[in-house]
Amino acid sequence: MTIDQGDVLMFQTIDGGEINIEGGVTQLTGGFETAFYLSLFGGNEDDDGSEGNIKNWWGNLVEEDPTLHYRSRTQNILRGLPMTSGNLLRIEDAANLDLKWMLDIGAVEEITVSASITSQRKLKIEIQHTANGENITTVFLLNWQAQSAEAA
Repeated sequence: MTIDQGDVLMFQTIDGGEINIEGGVTQLTGGFETAFYLSLFGGNEDDDGSEGNIKNWWGNLVEEDPTLHYRSRTQNILRGLPMTSGNLLRIEDAANLDLKWMLDIGAVEEITVSASITSQRKLKIEIQHTANGENITTVFLLNWQAQSAEAA
């Protein structure tokens, strides 16, 4: 299937976000993968999402609607908390807050986030969402950065 319009497909790798270019053509997506990626990892890593935190992503300065601001609480938690099963719920809560704007504007009808530790320093974030009556799953596999920083 060829997508002639949409977002540049951004995806998470173990060392950060990537795009795919083949034959000089950037891979696009008509889905929500890039919106999910930017919501979870596209803000300022020092932004914990607290009210009044001035360490927002610079792009939030030009967006007048605060419900559309990228806060990336998920990224902040992954860099700041140790890798323990007890912190998985905090990651899920942060991801739900980061993705809430999509529910607020009606882009999706439902979002469910689950986080799990798949191996040493590896985390899986699974986002199940319903849009236009279709159930879709997006998965991000990544390093738990706080754990990596502790080991360095």
